[in-house]
This record gives sequence, C-alpha cells and structure tokens, in this order.
Amino acid sequence: MSEHENDQPPSGDSSTEGTAPFGYRNVAAGDKQRLVNDVFAKVAQRYDVMNDLMSGGLHRLWKDEMVSWLAPPTNDRAFHVLDVAGGTGDVAQRILERGGSGVQVTLSDISPEMAAEGLRRVRERGKQGSGPEPSMRADRFRDLPLSLIKRPKTARPRASLVSRCRFVVGNAEALPFPDKSFDAYTIAFGIRNVTRIDQALREAYRVLKPGGRFLCLEFSEVNVPGLSALYDAYSFAAIPAMGKVVTGDGAPYRYLVESIRTFPNQEAFKTMITATGFAQVKYRNLSGGIVAMHSAWRV
Repeated sequence: MSEHENDQPPSGDSSTEGTAPFGYRNVAAGDKQRLVNDVFAKVAQRYDVMNDLMSGGLHRLWKDEMVSWLAPPTNDRAFHVLDVAGGTGDVAQRILERGGSGVQVTLSDISPEMAAEGLRRVRERGKQGSGPEPSMRADRFRDLPLSLIKRPKTARPRASLVSRCRFVVGNAEALPFPDKSFDAYTIAFGIRNVTRIDQALREAYRVLKPGGRFLCLEFSEVNVPGLSALYDAYSFAAIPAMGKVVTGDGAPYRYLVESIRTFPNQEAFKTMITATGFAQVKYRNLSGGIVAMHSAWRV
C-alpha cells in the first residue's frame, strides 16, 4: 500500500454537454442511469460471486482496508455512516462489526434489485442474532415494489448488528437526506457509475456534518511497470467470459471493465474532490494502483 501522485487524462464529466460515458460509448446523460440500473439488475444475485472470481478474492481485503482507514469508534459513541451504492451490504456489515454499539449505517443504492439483495443477505445473517430486522425506506421512490419494503421496528436496548442498518433506495446525485446528517460517507466501487461525478461529490459534502469523513474505494490507474498490460488483457478477455458463464450474460461485465478505464485516475479524482470543498484530500493505492482509497474531510 502506498500514497502516490500519478497522471492520466481524466474522463471528464461530459454530462454538461448532454452526454455521459457508458463504458467506451457516450450516451445521452438522461439515459445513463437507466442503462447502469439494467446492468446491476442483471448481476445482483451473483454480484459477490463474480467479485470473488474477478479479483481472486482481493475485493474483500480492499474493503477491509477501507473500513480500517475509516476506523469507526469502538465504544458506544453515536456514529452514523452513509454507505452509498452499498449494494449487497458487505461494506456496511464490516463497518458495524468493526465499530461499537453506537455505530449505525444507512445503506443507499439506486438499484432496487441490489438493495433488495443486500436486505436479503442482512436478514439471513440476522437469523443468527437477535433484535429487529433492518428496514428499507421507499417513501420517496414509487417504483420500488412493495414486496421489498420492510417497515422499521423499535430497536431493543442492545441492538444486534443488523438492527443498526437500514436500506434506502436513493440516487447518489440527489440523496434523500437532510444537510449535515452523517458522520461519515463511504462509497465502494460505485461512484464511477453515476452520471455526474461532480454532483455526487457535492451531495456527499452536503450530507456530511462539519468534521465528517468522506471515504471512497474505486478502481484506478495501475502504476506498476508491466502489470498494466497483463491487467488489461485479463480484464477484457477473461472477465466478460466469466460473467457469461456465471450469470449468462457477459455484456454487463464488459461495461464494468470499460467504466474502470474511463474513470479519472488518482490525481484527477483527487482534484475533483478538492474542488468540491473537501479538505485534507489524500489517497492510498492498493494492489499496485488497481484500486485506490480516497479520503477527505468536510471542515
């Protein structure tokens, strides 16, 4: 793990011109979110299986590193984390398990299918514990099937891990939360899928309390000589092929590979975070820059 400054031309935010990158294609900005939702609707149930296959299990270590850098309090101090694009809930569960009884997580994902899969998994895990099940809010999202909604229950005095996690179907570019609501904002492998990255960053800044932490884990630019060519060959040949075998459709995984290449590199994304108004902006490379963790604070 290292902290570096690298250069690669940023993908830019072409949505200001009426288009946005969808992999290597430019599409109408208004169409991108629907196309992204279609991708994740297709892969939701096999998402973590494919993550294990694609990364050789490394995604679990990367997420562990992210939560370690977050360092949620281990006592009973209240600490509310917003996990955006939280999908199957693996980051949220890590935060709750690492932190103390005062830690709560609100998981927000724009894909109803991904949020439902996360809710199912947390419920399954909850069968081994006690306390009420997590809740899903859908009051502002009429397109969420009523069958996915779980109404909140009153928490017990010593709430289980799952009772401290709630699920919301929401857009990273227009979060349904008041200003200055959260102590930390996390997003893992999700921000490259939004239509307007700069708007998602502004929303992150808006919902954080003064002194709140922004932490992003995302694929980035490889900085080890010789590794980049091998990584590209593996990504474009093996990953779509594996996706087709596991899920029956390789196209979503070709998009995911392409979206990594069009996302701003470490320095370009750092510049975008700084321009939003965040302070103490830095990043750490993992696995030779295949992924990077970005940290910043709202002051």
